[in-house]
Amino acid sequence: MSDRPDLVTFPIALRHELRVIFTRDVFAQSNAVLAEVLTPREPGERVRAMVFFDAGLVAGFPEISRQITEWFGARHAQVELAVAPIALSGGEAVKNDFGQLEGIWSAINSAGLCRHSYIIVLGGGAVLDLVGFAASTAHRGIPLVRLPTTSLSQGDGGVGVKSGVNFFGKKNWLGSFGVPHAIVNDATFLHSLPVRDRRAGLIEAVKVALIRDAAFFEFIAARVPALARFEREPFEAVIRESARQHVEHIATAGDPFERGSARPLDFGHWAAHKLEQLSEFRVSHGEAVAVGMAIDLIYARRIGLLPESIAERILGVIQGLGFELFAPIKEIRGPSGRQDMLDGLEEFREHLGGRLTIPMIRAPGDRLDLHEMAGPVVKAAFDELRVRYG
Repeated sequence: MSDRPDLVTFPIALRHELRVIFTRDVFAQSNAVLAEVLTPREPGERVRAMVFFDAGLVAGFPEISRQITEWFGARHAQVELAVAPIALSGGEAVKNDFGQLEGIWSAINSAGLCRHSYIIVLGGGAVLDLVGFAASTAHRGIPLVRLPTTSLSQGDGGVGVKSGVNFFGKKNWLGSFGVPHAIVNDATFLHSLPVRDRRAGLIEAVKVALIRDAAFFEFIAARVPALARFEREPFEAVIRESARQHVEHIATAGDPFERGSARPLDFGHWAAHKLEQLSEFRVSHGEAVAVGMAIDLIYARRIGLLPESIAERILGVIQGLGFELFAPIKEIRGPSGRQDMLDGLEEFREHLGGRLTIPMIRAPGDRLDLHEMAGPVVKAAFDELRVRYG
């Protein structure tokens, strides 16, 4: 409380817990993980919930809607499924359609959900973002339970505290911060994914290893052939550790809601976000991050920050995991794509607020921030990618 007569201040302290639960077959009748999560806010209260799921799940799990309904039916005394599970289109394009957001709000309103209810969402990062933003704004916030179903969302995007949709042609311009009630990572979903989607999560694992943990990078580097084949044990281990590393950083680095300018978890992302936008999201996030990291690694080498031998080893690991380091850029139409990539720096600064802050590395696990990037060197790095890998 302030001593000034013209000022009244009181601190507001909120305790959040960011929790990720790892399981298999979450909707098996014998699996009680979700039941333990859907707790009533007040004694004697009967919980109501809605479930939204990525329609793409049906390809690998054709009975997913029935399984969800039957799981809730077996626990009807504890939790009510307010309406049948609702399928949503997946992929980044769904975040460009404001009508999809309004449709989710309408469904929540029609079901009569309140702030003591739960919204459960299964899917990849785009569906998690879309439903998460809808949940955070309906009634000023309905508790959200995320079930990420892709390697990218289980290892990174689905285990954080952000949600958002694209607006004004900019990625995640409209969004919110909020700690999910719980995140449930079901490893069963990982192995039904198309190859492109299984691979995507590996690049975010490489990223978080490079900025935080040299030992984790060495773990990945020692298993590149097995990971490229998606062998169950190492693949699941890498995705799980990636999730742990991301959650630890968000919870302990002192800036979970990104009020400062530094965003180390966005290593390689300034270019990736622009590449996704320029390609009209035909280039996936994972593919774009691989290219964006390659640009930054070559940039760091060119300015003398990163030794050549280390840069080449990291690029080799990324390639060995199956990522193209230039081919996705070919999907950009028009002759100005290369020049337009530089616009991503200013958009990244605007999205951050404050001054431009680009995470870079001197070695795996040795991160620093740059507050300016030389345009000619960025172009030279881009041209080197084109010559080497185009």
